[in-house]
Amino acid sequence: MHGDWQIRPARPDEAVLLPAVEEASGALFRTIPDLAWIADDGVMPAEAHLAAIEAGTCWVAVDGEAVAGFLSARVAGEDGDGADAGRAVLHVWEMSVAPAHQGRGLGRALLEHAAAYAAAQAMAAVTLTTFRDVAWNAPFYARAGFAVLPDVALTPRLRDVLAAEVAHGLPGARRCAMRRPVSLVS
Repeated sequence: MHGDWQIRPARPDEAVLLPAVEEASGALFRTIPDLAWIADDGVMPAEAHLAAIEAGTCWVAVDGEAVAGFLSARVAGEDGDGADAGRAVLHVWEMSVAPAHQGRGLGRALLEHAAAYAAAQAMAAVTLTTFRDVAWNAPFYARAGFAVLPDVALTPRLRDVLAAEVAHGLPGARRCAMRRPVSLVS
């Protein structure tokens, strides 16, 4: 519990609420002229959230009973080299906080919750893709312990995610993958 809100696993009946939170949150892209189209580009469908809910990898920040924000993720096999080879990672597909609740630490709390989950499951890291130069994207995630992966460190999985984003119309030069290692919980 954090103030008047808490982080908890999303319930199946909440999957239909999450696209509206993402849509409201995405309206902020209208403040960036060359990315304004993203605000109207569609959102992660309720079915995708439901799959994450059923997998136990979707959490909501609730203010009373109202969903103020969410993080939907999926477990992925890490196909990198080194100590993490063969260990799973938690990949964040979407995190959104409703505009009325932004600036209260909900996004950071959702990320911390996801990292704790990944650690408890003996995963190597939490990964995501985002914009390099949008204030509430890479700079925000960097403050939460994520590091931009240089191209040479991208796994085939992350390369594929970024390529799919570019195929959808996102500007490749402005996109990046980020990774936050997690400590194992003993």
